[in-house]
Amino acid sequence: MSRATLAGLGAMLLWAFLGLLAKLAEGIPPLQVTALGMGIGGSAALALVLVRGQARRLRQGGIAWLHGVGGLFGYHALYFAGLAFAPAVEANLLNYLWPLLVVLLSAPILGMPLGGRRIAGVALGFLGCALLVGSGARFPAGAMLGFACSTAAALVWGLYSVTARRLSAVPTEAVAGFCLASAALAGLLHLLFETSVMPDARQALALLLMGLGPVGAAFFLWDIGMKRGDPRLLGTLAYGIPVASTLLLLAGGFGEPSWRLALAAGLVTSGGVLAAKTARKQA
Repeated sequence: MSRATLAGLGAMLLWAFLGLLAKLAEGIPPLQVTALGMGIGGSAALALVLVRGQARRLRQGGIAWLHGVGGLFGYHALYFAGLAFAPAVEANLLNYLWPLLVVLLSAPILGMPLGGRRIAGVALGFLGCALLVGSGARFPAGAMLGFACSTAAALVWGLYSVTARRLSAVPTEAVAGFCLASAALAGLLHLLFETSVMPDARQALALLLMGLGPVGAAFFLWDIGMKRGDPRLLGTLAYGIPVASTLLLLAGGFGEPSWRLALAAGLVTSGGVLAAKTARKQA
């Protein structure tokens, strides 16, 4: 396995902790979480870029900025809103439709054929998510808004990831600028629409770890992995994230194990593996 592919794997390992850290920061409004987390990650990355004398790599065209800020800000604002309004485990699993959407969106956006097995894989993923929120499932009032946000987050990240292939010339260092711009946008919207909350010690630590890891270093590792590593292998491994993330949430006490949850996680992961294996065979 190449170093670049290992970098992509590192990003996925960090993302597995995002749901748990977000719940540990619970009580902080979603846009404030987005602003603080991405501000920490972007600031750390900018410092590294400046120390290396690579500030010129932040100068990118408007399309690159629109893509980077739209993807990073849009995804995380929706993701944190989903966790704020809906049960954590179910909202987190819905969010991890994005690997399946990457496969599905590759056809209309990149012109890649789907094939029967890929379509079957996507169908399994959606079946698993439908099982979570379908008939017989009981959730508190307002949960559907959270589920809608989580599903929208998956769509945004799927679009961001697929369209990134058309912007492969954009250097990884530019992500530092995208993070800081996303943090500024989230901060502005937070001041307009939310009430600020002073983090306590637990929330502050969770935000710090989030900014340095899943909402910081993970972006750069993923960018390296997708541009220089083996995307087929990374695509296969990505479907383990929802299981790992769900287990971490359960271990942290944010949710109750159930047959519905186990079956849904199995369907989402199996669908992703089926789609990814098909892609590897046809590559």
